[in-house]
Amino acid sequence: MASDSGDGHATLKRCLDVLRDARNDSEQFAALLLVTKAVRAGEVDAKTRRQIFDAIGFTFPTRLLTSRQPPAGCPPNTFRAFGLTLLACFCTDPELAGHSQILNKIPTFNDILLSPCDPDSTSMVDDVYQCLSAVLATARGPRELVTKGTVSALCQAYLNGGHGSDCALKLLVGLLAVAEAKCWQRDAPQLLAVLSKLSGDFLKAEDMTKFELCEVLPHFIPLSPPLTENSQGSECLCRLYKGLADVLGSKLSQSQRDPALKLAAGLVQACGSEWIPAGSAGSKFLALLVNLACVEVRLTLEEPGPMETEGKKEVVTACYVLMEMGIQECLRGENPLLENVQKIQLMRIMEEAFGAVIFYLREVKQEELQDPFIFASVRVLGAWMAEETSSLKQEICELLPFLVDYARKLFKEGSPAVSLPQAELVSTKGSALLQDALRFLLPGFCHLTAEDRPRDILISEGAPALLCEYFLQQWEVLTSKSTAPAPLTSTEMSLQTLCGIFLNLVVTAPDLVRRDKTFSSLVDMLLNSLPLLLPQKHHLVLAANVATLGLMMARILTGSAALQGKKSAKEFFGAAIRFLSQAHMAQADPSNDGLVLAVSPTYMSAWDDIQELWFLGMQALAGCIPLFPWLPQAILQAQWLQGLSQLLSRVAPSSVDFELVTAFQAVLVELARASEQCRDVILSHHGTDWASLYGMAALEQCLAEQGGASSTPGCERQNE
Repeated sequence: MASDSGDGHATLKRCLDVLRDARNDSEQFAALLLVTKAVRAGEVDAKTRRQIFDAIGFTFPTRLLTSRQPPAGCPPNTFRAFGLTLLACFCTDPELAGHSQILNKIPTFNDILLSPCDPDSTSMVDDVYQCLSAVLATARGPRELVTKGTVSALCQAYLNGGHGSDCALKLLVGLLAVAEAKCWQRDAPQLLAVLSKLSGDFLKAEDMTKFELCEVLPHFIPLSPPLTENSQGSECLCRLYKGLADVLGSKLSQSQRDPALKLAAGLVQACGSEWIPAGSAGSKFLALLVNLACVEVRLTLEEPGPMETEGKKEVVTACYVLMEMGIQECLRGENPLLENVQKIQLMRIMEEAFGAVIFYLREVKQEELQDPFIFASVRVLGAWMAEETSSLKQEICELLPFLVDYARKLFKEGSPAVSLPQAELVSTKGSALLQDALRFLLPGFCHLTAEDRPRDILISEGAPALLCEYFLQQWEVLTSKSTAPAPLTSTEMSLQTLCGIFLNLVVTAPDLVRRDKTFSSLVDMLLNSLPLLLPQKHHLVLAANVATLGLMMARILTGSAALQGKKSAKEFFGAAIRFLSQAHMAQADPSNDGLVLAVSPTYMSAWDDIQELWFLGMQALAGCIPLFPWLPQAILQAQWLQGLSQLLSRVAPSSVDFELVTAFQAVLVELARASEQCRDVILSHHGTDWASLYGMAALEQCLAEQGGASSTPGCERQNE
């Protein structure tokens, strides 16, 4: 055998010499025939492959691909077939597969896939798939394949069902795994046609093919554009729903159920619950889906030993996606898919599953913290903590030290998520996001800081300092982005939630705010950020949070160096005054010729989100006026006092509700008490008259005094 192998290599070497030195086509062709036979027979090792390339390079296969005159008595594509065989051979070398001479032949490969395939052409098709697979594995390959039209060619090849169509599907799966967004952006109609066929096959299949398709289908469900945008996509979703209802409604083995749960999770990640129809059948299916997910989580996480395979982590992470949908659907008020009885049952079942998640996290060892499955578990628990504040409170309190430590560790390290295919379902498919655990824990922390015991635990674990650092980092992220209006980002949402947490701490733990230097850094940040935010109307809700938090903190940190009449403090208060003063305006009353008080048009769309903050900000500003002697003058310079006095004298008192009257009066009383000039402005605008009309007794009493307000009982602050 060794002798035969040696003879084969010697013959191959002679053929290479002939190829290199051939004087005519017949000599070249004879040598080429022997070389390609050896290549096809798999008799070429890496060293010999390189020798072939060194002997002929890319020039010779390129000539063969473009040649239209086959040797006498040979099929028409003989030369092209030989050229493809050589290229397929070269492509087994990763360095050659990424060479520009291979990449520029991608259109030729596409053409061959789309050409009619007779029995003599099957080897050409096989070689093309080998070349394309090798190109896909290179750094530049996926981008080149997408831009040169390979996605469309593969879709057509698969839909035609000819030789190698299974390879076309496999290559499409590979391309979508690394370049999903670009593929759908360029070739959505073709990919949708493939999904249409796959979903149809999935619905009709009654054998193991159904479960094999469960593994393939998630790759063809795009996050964008949504499948619900057109009728063909909606039809695909309908078939997938029916097929999954069929599968999950049957008695299944573990190996059959797992891919079905993964497919359902992929659909939820892409479309939420929109693919599940309203009505009795849909609600039963949704309840079944969440129930199965909860059972799977409990069975896996309540086991005393470590999970046996990575595959279990993948399916449990998919179950987390389904549980998160379950939380959202149980809380959905408008057009709910679930009936109230189903919601109550599911919340109880999910509570047990989240108990298992907490149990699992309590057992996590330090060396396991980088496991993406831990991150997925923390994220889904964060979703539960954000919405369900009453159940599992004791268990969550006991887990808080771990959650804070875990979030701190990831934040400090800024570690990228390592590869876990199903974990991407709970972030963004196809990307390695930073594992930002805090982002998902913030809503839960916001609830917990309003309660004594969990707040004390969070404080003792150093959460406030961590959250301040996170606020600074998120602010940098926000300000580094474009100032153009955009949908609410996770960064902006995180900053708003952080403001809510700090407001809770300011109200419930003012001593902590006074003594912890972290909050001095935070107030510096707030002073500088509000003047930048306020002019950008698409950031109005965040500006409202920052203004209110800054005013609340200013009352506590009066002695802070940053607040001692510095430029940043005056600019902050100027911006806060603008935010508060521009919220209301006079508007014509359609029922008569008078004027009524109304929310300003620029505030209207966000008013539901900022109304409570506005009232809290007014209360905080009233508290700041006696603490900062220069503040009444700043309010006068801003023309707010004059504008407010005019506004109240013009509109119908019946259009100003009691809560607004109280908010305005609190500020007006403090201004009248702190500044004679302010009191004179109010009086000059008939303040005594409209104070009486609005029932502002405290303001009336202040204005009636002729001496110093500080010695007058009527001018004392209402909260004293």
